[in-house]
Amino acid sequence: MTTAPASPDPTMEAIGQAVIEGRSGDTVSARQKLLKLWSAIGVTGDPLHRCSLAHYLADLYEDPAQALAWDIRALDAADAVTEQRVQEHDASLHIAGFYPSLHLNLADNYRRLGSFDAAAEHINTAKEHAPNLPPDPYGAFLRTTLDEVTEAICQRDITKRPSAPGPIT
Repeated sequence: MTTAPASPDPTMEAIGQAVIEGRSGDTVSARQKLLKLWSAIGVTGDPLHRCSLAHYLADLYEDPAQALAWDIRALDAADAVTEQRVQEHDASLHIAGFYPSLHLNLADNYRRLGSFDAAAEHINTAKEHAPNLPPDPYGAFLRTTLDEVTEAICQRDITKRPSAPGPIT
């Protein structure tokens, strides 16, 4: 996120701190912090908070079934996020830009579970949303990952990708 939010958002800051912790290797602590935040936010809380938290929490699970449950929650929350809310948080973001990554993660989880039809459905949806990706390194990374996951689906490969999100090992 390149643009500072209009006003501090303690929940997004707490999510960001937990993400940093998880990516540095302390997945257990990061998961505990995010789960505590999830309880505080609640299932009817701010959809941007729910989407962000669930999206990042999914990355902290090695088990694709557990990751899938959180990625489904993230997609569900994204459907409730308004463009105005995203812009309030960061003027450089757009809700449409969330969908390629959300569907990509779902496709990858379904693939790892051997549910290749569901994986193909979500990878195709991710590709339909890919034009909404920014023309920056993040967008390029996701486009490359779309190709990697598509190939893994075609190969009926259920192994975890080396480029999959998660802690740095």
